[in-house]
Amino acid sequence: MRQRFKFSPEGNRAIAGKKSQTKVDGVAKISRNRARFGAHRSGHCAFSLRNIPRHHSACFAENCAPSSILSAIDFKPSLWPCGGSRMNAAFNGVNAFRRRFSVEIATERRCIRRNVQELDQPAGQSLLMSAISNKSLLRTINIMSNISSPLFSWLKCRSVGVLMHPTSLPGAQGIGVLNSAVDDWLELLAAAGIRYWQVCPLGPTGYGDSPYQCFSAFAGNPYLIDLNALVRAELLSDADLAPLTALPRDHVDFGWLYVTKWPALFRAYTNFKTKPSQPLPYGDFERFRAEQRDWLEPFGLFQALKDHHHPKPWWEWPDSVRFFKKAQSSRLPDSVYERAEAHAFFQYLFFGQWREVRQKAQRLGIEIIGDAPIFVARDSADVWSNPELFQIDRTSGQPVFVAGVPPDYFSADGQLWGNPLYAWESHALDGYRWWLSRLRTNFQVCDVLRIDHFRAFDTYWSIPAIAKTAKTGSWKPGPGTAFFQAIKEAMPDARLIAEDLGELMPSVVDLREATGLPGMAILQFAFGGDAQNAYLPHNQRANSVVYPGTHDNDATLGWYHSTDEKTRDHVRRYFRVSGAEAGWDFIRASYASVANLAVIPLQDLLSLGAEARFNTPGVAAGNWQWRYQTAQLSALRSQSADYLMELGVLYGRTSEAKS
Repeated sequence: MRQRFKFSPEGNRAIAGKKSQTKVDGVAKISRNRARFGAHRSGHCAFSLRNIPRHHSACFAENCAPSSILSAIDFKPSLWPCGGSRMNAAFNGVNAFRRRFSVEIATERRCIRRNVQELDQPAGQSLLMSAISNKSLLRTINIMSNISSPLFSWLKCRSVGVLMHPTSLPGAQGIGVLNSAVDDWLELLAAAGIRYWQVCPLGPTGYGDSPYQCFSAFAGNPYLIDLNALVRAELLSDADLAPLTALPRDHVDFGWLYVTKWPALFRAYTNFKTKPSQPLPYGDFERFRAEQRDWLEPFGLFQALKDHHHPKPWWEWPDSVRFFKKAQSSRLPDSVYERAEAHAFFQYLFFGQWREVRQKAQRLGIEIIGDAPIFVARDSADVWSNPELFQIDRTSGQPVFVAGVPPDYFSADGQLWGNPLYAWESHALDGYRWWLSRLRTNFQVCDVLRIDHFRAFDTYWSIPAIAKTAKTGSWKPGPGTAFFQAIKEAMPDARLIAEDLGELMPSVVDLREATGLPGMAILQFAFGGDAQNAYLPHNQRANSVVYPGTHDNDATLGWYHSTDEKTRDHVRRYFRVSGAEAGWDFIRASYASVANLAVIPLQDLLSLGAEARFNTPGVAAGNWQWRYQTAQLSALRSQSADYLMELGVLYGRTSEAKS
């Protein structure tokens, strides 16, 4: 009968209580125990990890001295380095444990894994043993009695949300704004038993109009400001809004919006400074400037200089203003300072109006899920004012390495995004101050925050800036658990979602598990393969967020009609449906999923197709333009709100179901 090596809290406390017992004695005692268990047998270990939880196995594998334990292990060829074996689980756990305690060994681990796969069995054993610290098992047992839970553990209750970016709201100002249309939207969510409203990043968009390429990771988008509120405050007249009312209402024409809304905003600022008006309901402007000074001052000056040097990016500006610190010490035209204050005023308006939105949502029991792209735009106030935090040349402003993803099945050249990469060592030196400030500001506008491209916190694809494609990049270690530990210490109640889509290295999964952050599952990615696909409903996890599709996917009806017949057949057989209502089939599957949070794109609720797609990755034009109409929302409320409430009750996703 195989002996089993077990740990227990009682045993740990007993050993820890023997103050006179040294670590050497502890190892000696374990050696005697090993002898009692018997010599290792051919083909399997002399002890079993079967009864040890995965995270305890990590402690065991990391801390046991090779002379006392690992020498007793006979690696069975069929089990090493197979990912399904107990020993490989323990080895994977080594990294999770070390990350938990912020020990940076990501590069070492990847080298070990790569070389173990390339070398023969004895060499693999030797490499593993040399990589594991020669610590006593006594320390292992003591630590295992105090294993911490994941850093974050917030997604405990089942709920549902809807994805809709506020630029898609209906109205007569050329783009969705923060007016009464928000009230109608929030009331629909409440009537349908929906708890969350998910949005894309709310920052000021630049060229390409993408909310994922903003001029600031802190600022809000002035396009969302309701100008009718400024008419009521006597800062604008109805005539000032006339050019905007002539813009299309079924989509956003960003070109015309640029030439019509900015003049109205600057006119409102001029009137605010020079004419008596009704008091604004957003608090004191100067107090807002003081509270947000750390990011608002550089952002305002950045935007003013962009206006002054239009359309050049900041690295093409004169040397005297190429970076924020230089601009601060330079004498600039008065018009630039005036323009900087105007941009600060626009932020005051945005944050004031968005605060009203959040208050309305809270009264209805609705929370907002925000979105934070991991990388910032190169032409942004963030890089311009903090060059030391990015991998750029401090003189020219040119990037040294840029972001992207390597070649894969979908792209032979990979994806060359071009965002400047972080100098993570600089961030670590000041305790990730910039990131913590960014997250605090993000949490002023949302309750939960999705972090885009989570995998880059473990390892990121680094591409030389001179490269023409992403082929020549290489994997580099990210900040790992230390980064999330800093967030936990600064914001212990932070609720984060990890966008962990795509093929993930084991170390990325380890990081996600160590942090405890919920990941994501996309139903449109689930079909067309075999039963092992992680996104199929039977493979999903409770600590995750399931979507039929995201902002980067086609509406589900559009996807279903454009995909191949093999995939459509898989959908029909899996759900046992005809496919005539594929959009609602995916909605029901999301509600029924074991994932604790389901988020449905509004386009799917409206049964829209490819004409309502919000973004097509890799396509430069025509994105981010879709808007719904008031009549569509009214029909959804009258025809489907009760049914959505019923689904929520049926699958335990509404407050009524929980009560």
